[in-house]
Amino acid sequence: MLPLRVFCRRFSTKRALDASIKDPKLIESPLTDTFGRHHTYLRISLTERCNLRCLYCMPADGVKLNPNDKILTTEEVIRISRLFVNEGVTKIRLTGGEPTVRKDLTDIVAALRKIDNLQTIAMTTNGIVLTRQLVDLQRAGLDMINISLDTLKKEKFEYITRRKGWERVMMGIDLALQLGYNPVKVNCVVTRGFNDDEVCDFVKLTEEKNVDVRFIEYMPFGGNKWEMQKMVPYQEMVKMIQQRWPDFHSLMNGPNDTSKAWKIPGAIGQVGFITSMSEHFCGSCNRLRITADGNLKVCLFGNTEVSLRDAIRSGCSEEDLTALIGAAVGRKKKQHAGMLNLVHMKNRPMILIGG
Repeated sequence: MLPLRVFCRRFSTKRALDASIKDPKLIESPLTDTFGRHHTYLRISLTERCNLRCLYCMPADGVKLNPNDKILTTEEVIRISRLFVNEGVTKIRLTGGEPTVRKDLTDIVAALRKIDNLQTIAMTTNGIVLTRQLVDLQRAGLDMINISLDTLKKEKFEYITRRKGWERVMMGIDLALQLGYNPVKVNCVVTRGFNDDEVCDFVKLTEEKNVDVRFIEYMPFGGNKWEMQKMVPYQEMVKMIQQRWPDFHSLMNGPNDTSKAWKIPGAIGQVGFITSMSEHFCGSCNRLRITADGNLKVCLFGNTEVSLRDAIRSGCSEEDLTALIGAAVGRKKKQHAGMLNLVHMKNRPMILIGG
């Protein structure tokens, strides 16, 4: 095996040669793949730990966590972020595990806020401790927030998360609204037989609150025992909602939006559908992911990863790191393997990828 430093340099030369043959733009931007997708959105998992145990995210027997010295340090998170922003990333989302369990979360947000040309700092959280942290996070520079909530019923919440705390999540949503987050995004993974009967209840929230309820199709990850019959497709949810609100209609979407936007006429908020399974949006994907242990994943469903942590700790220069990232992005596939194949492919549990 080549030493990582030599490996990086060889990749730098090879990438430049390949790019000059295929598309000169690839030389200019290591974040543009061979299908012309330029990646401007980076999701960084800050921890593998979580204060909930959601069934679709964590296997029933738990996961083996990396020791702390294998997790990216604050300095490494900021270095990686600055490198990606210098190459064109404009939005960074902090994820986990559960990012709020990381003690230096506010410091990380504040440091990210100082990076020139970074336009948006977002976070996805389960909301359990938001009432204690959100004011400080907003002051530090947090621009957007997504709160995961799969049921509006306390008993169901305790079943799906294997923990208590539904009231605290609801208070966290209300606090985010009071602080002016516009909108507050609420992520709901819809599973047949568990919460598909609550779809319209979630939609009703948008009538009086400025929330963007985003229904997420149930996706297969390591250990979550995905079954096709549990997945409720986007079109089925739309028909379900239109039975109650016949004027429920679609809205315009941005070129890289993952969520298909819909709305009830007169509602304050809106609804979105993340259709990764039934109608994938791979062709417009502009997202890359960094796991908590420092691996770059160019596709949520891909099982090929590149360790930026090891590259940094081995002394790779900025140029070599950029080359390593560019090589990984250059190998990104046109689309994921499809829902019938994904279930048979090896991948991390969702908690070890980052939401």
